[in-house]
Amino acid sequence: MKKLIPVYVRLPLIFFIIFGAMEFFIDSGDQPAFIKYPMVGIFLLAFLFLLIAIEITMAAVDNVMYHMMTDEQKKQQEEASSISFTEKEWYKNLVKKLTKSKPLENEGTLLLDHDYDGIKELDNNLPPWWVYLFYGCIVFAVVYLVRFEILDGDNQETEFKKEMAQAEIDIAEYKKTAPDLMDEKTVTLLTEPAELAKGKTIFETNCAACHRADGGGQIGPNLTDDHWILGGGIKNVFHTLVNGGRDGKGMVSWKGTLKPKEMQLVASYVLSLKGSNPKDPKAADGEIWIDENATAAVTKIDSTKVK
Repeated sequence: MKKLIPVYVRLPLIFFIIFGAMEFFIDSGDQPAFIKYPMVGIFLLAFLFLLIAIEITMAAVDNVMYHMMTDEQKKQQEEASSISFTEKEWYKNLVKKLTKSKPLENEGTLLLDHDYDGIKELDNNLPPWWVYLFYGCIVFAVVYLVRFEILDGDNQETEFKKEMAQAEIDIAEYKKTAPDLMDEKTVTLLTEPAELAKGKTIFETNCAACHRADGGGQIGPNLTDDHWILGGGIKNVFHTLVNGGRDGKGMVSWKGTLKPKEMQLVASYVLSLKGSNPKDPKAADGEIWIDENATAAVTKIDSTKVK
């Protein structure tokens, strides 16, 4: 029995529709759902097997039914199958409803009295699909006018600005709990012994060659005093680790080697070395750095005075 859509088109189409729907509705991050969740892959394979089984079963049923037909029924079936898509009765009825076209033999009843050098005009009605589309445009225009001009609704530019502002808020909130997206604006000082121990391990592996294992300084500056070349504090030290030191003679950037969380651990450990007084430290480099925020908090004076 002839099908409207061939099996080699129908079967892949159904499968990929289901496949796309599962990828859309299943949250699998940056991985395909069938890779992140093996059960999804198993389901898709089972579904594909079921589709093939259904197609084989339907083909077998059609074959059995065809052999059970009489010669007259087979002839009618073959004639029906040989009719093209555009010649089918339901298609003709659909086109007639959409266009309200008149048969060519009835053109005489549609002729107008206008005659332009032998060119005559027919009084055909507008196609219903065009008329309904025109009415739809009018309704849309009225709704649009009321929505944006009378009720002062948000236009595309305003919606875009609001969405961008909300996206910035969401990103900032996400960065607070996403260590790999940390930067010098969101980094915080770590003080827990376990975290400082991790920072010490990273420091001894990557930084001791220039600063010594005790932070006393060698090629690099002494990290145990109050002097800083590029500023102290967790934010400045983190910034230096990410971007490197002075051009041509400073420390290299570590952002390609260490993750943001690892740099936070190192920076926190470095700051914990202040005042540790290592043996034979390197002479101080840079200037004494004072945390202005901490100083402002300590030196804040009550304006109320006792007279």
